[in-house]
Amino acid sequence: MTASSPTRRERLRSAAVSEIKEGARRLLVAGGPQAISLRQIARDMGMTAPAIYRYFPSLEALVVALAEDLMGEVAGVVAAAGEAAGDDPGRQLAAMARAYRAWAVANPVEFGLVFGAPVPGVGELALDCLPDDPGADLGRPYVAAFLKLWQREPWPTPPREYMLEHLGPYLGPLRQAHGDLPIEVAYTFLSGWARLYGMVAMEVFHQVRWALTKPEALFEAEIVQFLSQVGALPK
Repeated sequence: MTASSPTRRERLRSAAVSEIKEGARRLLVAGGPQAISLRQIARDMGMTAPAIYRYFPSLEALVVALAEDLMGEVAGVVAAAGEAAGDDPGRQLAAMARAYRAWAVANPVEFGLVFGAPVPGVGELALDCLPDDPGADLGRPYVAAFLKLWQREPWPTPPREYMLEHLGPYLGPLRQAHGDLPIEVAYTFLSGWARLYGMVAMEVFHQVRWALTKPEALFEAEIVQFLSQVGALPK
């Protein structure tokens, strides 16, 4: 059985929703989250302000939908970089880290909306991260690479008993998104993500200019150090 084609009404609605979100992104880039205005988007589209509520019940709903799209966009960029890197998980991790940084540097305002200071509604996106959510899509190829590495040759981590007692009870959201990972893989993934996000956020938000004229140099050194830590430095 094949799925039925969307009706003309459905196509028109989908096109309008896409145009509204495109308008929201333009306003976001021009002036930050506070610049997103349903009234301005409606004006730009030649639509009355009340009419736009047929597509989004509130400004918060539109901002959340835009954030979900942006998370899906960066997840797609990261996944594509991992696939292009070949079968070696170390090369995949390096390529995906670089892709995440490149997207963030090229889209700093969008990065700020999704990964920066909490914005009403957007901050809740990560609280219920189901396997098919964009946030889980972003993490999935990283988790897969770490699993491959761990199965190939485990690396040093804090004592297993310590992590099971002090970290294990709090991994419910991670398990919901990525399944029951070995505690060592879960720890390394979260530790690696904290380092990757921290490095990228410091660069995007200009918090490392006091020390570096080229933040990418430290970023690349961190990639080498982390891959060495997990025994994945490409030879």
